Amino acid sequence: MAKLDGFGTAAYGGDGWSARLDSHRQEMGTIWRGGIDSEWRRLRAVLLRRPGAELAAEDVDAAQYLEAVDVGRAEAEHDALAQAYRDEGVEVLSVADTPDPTPNRMFCADTFVMTPEGAILARPASTVRAGEEVAVAAALAAAGVPILRTLTGTATFEGADLIWVDARTCLVGLGLRTNAEAARQITATLAEIGIEAVTVDMPFGTMHLMGMLRVLDRNLAIAWPRRTPHRAVALLRERGHRVAFLPDEDTVQANRGLNVVALGPRRVLMPAGNDAMRAFYEGHGVDVRETPCFELRKAAGAVGCLTGVVARDMA
Repeated sequence: MAKLDGFGTAAYGGDGWSARLDSHRQEMGTIWRGGIDSEWRRLRAVLLRRPGAELAAEDVDAAQYLEAVDVGRAEAEHDALAQAYRDEGVEVLSVADTPDPTPNRMFCADTFVMTPEGAILARPASTVRAGEEVAVAAALAAAGVPILRTLTGTATFEGADLIWVDARTCLVGLGLRTNAEAARQITATLAEIGIEAVTVDMPFGTMHLMGMLRVLDRNLAIAWPRRTPHRAVALLRERGHRVAFLPDEDTVQANRGLNVVALGPRRVLMPAGNDAMRAFYEGHGVDVRETPCFELRKAAGAVGCLTGVVARDMA
């Protein structure tokens, strides 16, 4: 006979009760999906946003572009980027269309960053990009990716300002796009899951930490000489990385050369047409795959900026 008050039943902790004992991290990959703890382990899933008519900005400065962009060519290049990932066995997730899209919405690397236990949503620093994180949050949620933190208050943060040194340490660049309040919130959130965030100041007039530093293997980092923060280089060396500095090319070429995504250890996807940078990477034992970004980069970004990394193999 059923007990009217429920005492002793499974619902009230009786013999049939099944306790949830796995931690949130243990449930990553079963209940939840996504997660990274490096910049270089095998890439499994990315988030992209295919550009459209919003690229046809009449005022280049208002859109924060470098030059006027041809929409059709940019769309074709973005399609090629997505296919390059699929050809590598990487799952490509998409951000849905939104009304009145912002001109920079295709740069998914800026709108969130992944941790081993979920995403930290960015809060872009410019009014031109305000609100992009809403559509990205919806896309991540739809894909079953947990959102670990949404930045609040006066924090401004873009995901390209966070770089993983190793599975327990990351760098957060302070500058134009990421402020001290964001670093405080990110540091506290990561500390809760056993990860140390080390802040570094970036040179005035630079955009993101990702534009001056990339980690391509457990013991290889690539840095832009005279721009990469001293503390970042020192920490990487302390943790066993060889830090190789880019050759003395012009700054535009060097910036494009660092705008890459690691497909796996010492294997990268980079913008086509950078012969000197390709030779540099190959000289350090890095396997290079190229994809065209000649039109897309006029909007002040390329492969790395366009790619929101959702999942990699983890330690």
